Amino acid sequence: MHILLVEDDTDLADSIAAALRSQGWRVDVSDRGEPVQRSLTQDSYDILLLDLGLPGIDGMETLRRARDSGWLEPILVLTARDSVDDRVAGLETGADDYLCKPFAPAELLARVRALVRRHEHRQAGVYRLGDLRFDTHGQRAWLGERPLSLTARESIVLQYLMARSGEVVAREQLNTLVPGWGPGVSDNALELLMSRLRAKIEPASVLLRTVRGLGYMLEAQDEPPRR
Repeated sequence: MHILLVEDDTDLADSIAAALRSQGWRVDVSDRGEPVQRSLTQDSYDILLLDLGLPGIDGMETLRRARDSGWLEPILVLTARDSVDDRVAGLETGADDYLCKPFAPAELLARVRALVRRHEHRQAGVYRLGDLRFDTHGQRAWLGERPLSLTARESIVLQYLMARSGEVVAREQLNTLVPGWGPGVSDNALELLMSRLRAKIEPASVLLRTVRGLGYMLEAQDEPPRR
């Protein structure tokens, strides 16, 4: 695995890089956001680990520029900013996951592996979570080996949630996805759709959680609680 780490705290960067290299991974380190976009186009990185509190161009702008340039690989944000608003802003700007400082090296390594594994599944056109599988090419889902019967709307919403498993997806995002729906759709209509979908997929050892005031999150039951 080839990793780009952007962290301006030299001691922390050295510690993180050492933990990553202990797994046999290649790690390049930058202490500023300005070179990131060029680095991502010149080298074949598997994941970007990005601190938000950078000098010059901050991490959020670096994140935005990376996504605007068309870079599609996973981005894991590392930051001391732990408010819900900060986490939502980072995820909506294009981060795949958010790890708050201080963190244990073992958790960092686990999240890096999970993000790269999830990205590989996306490239293959199949999402997997617990015993649930979704084939994006055939628009079909399975619980283990049993085909799952979904309506067109349920299929669209499930695919979107599986692509962002472990992340909070806003109600407004889901409303715009569903054919015939829009900003004026009532909360009750969306909640009914999610209730029906929840009943179909939870036997696959996945949870479709309602996050009050924000939206919904799909995650495996055996995953540790999100920060």
